[in-house]
Amino acid sequence: MNELIKGISVPFIGTSLGAACVFLMKNKLSTTVQRILAGFAAGVMTAASIWSLLIPAIEQSEGSMGRLSFIPAAAGFMIGVFFLLMLDMLIPHLHIGAEKSEGLKARLSKNTMMILAVTLHNIPEGMAVGVVYAGLLYGGGGITSAGAFALALGIAIQNFPEGAIISMPLQAEGASKPKAFLAGVLSGAAEPLGAVLTVLAAGLIIPAMPYLLSFAAGAMMYVVVEELIPEMSEGEHSNIGTISFSVGFCVMMILDVALG
Repeated sequence: MNELIKGISVPFIGTSLGAACVFLMKNKLSTTVQRILAGFAAGVMTAASIWSLLIPAIEQSEGSMGRLSFIPAAAGFMIGVFFLLMLDMLIPHLHIGAEKSEGLKARLSKNTMMILAVTLHNIPEGMAVGVVYAGLLYGGGGITSAGAFALALGIAIQNFPEGAIISMPLQAEGASKPKAFLAGVLSGAAEPLGAVLTVLAAGLIIPAMPYLLSFAAGAMMYVVVEELIPEMSEGEHSNIGTISFSVGFCVMMILDVALG
């Protein structure tokens, strides 16, 4: 249980530390820095989807399904993609790379939608942490304590820029630093909540663990392709985002393999 609490807390701490940048930096993040951070986050989430979610999902199905062990992984992945597509359509939010329009009312609206966008990102991340720790807690084969923590740590690393992306623009628009920090912290609240609910649900349907793992992978990949890749590739010198993606991918791969 202590491992579960630690695993759920680590990503939320990452968001909070990112939001704390508002106390240390005077200006909002430059476009280049945002592109670098988006690329890094995309790389981390892509590697986590493969090594921490899809591969374990396939391995858990091999004993009962043999060469057809890809079926739960593929089905869960696509369900996860369409689930995020549905949320994307139902919840009004701002794509992270979108430009802000003029006027105080418009800016406040954009900031609100930015918070919704980051919160939307945190749903699949929280589910990913929750389902991996559920596998560890309920004996979902192949998941180790170190591997579960590697996923939580990798998501915490990519949550850091998300906290800053919320708090710093809010402060630049006139919000006090404590209020901007609180908004950044609250944007990550969906993550531990989603993790806890996923753990509870997984305990009731343990045989569905491969589907849950791949579902989280599909949801995360939707965020990567729909939100993060367009942002890291926007404008000139998009190779910066590509390099950051590669670095993030390698960092998460190393964490998962070395600790798993």
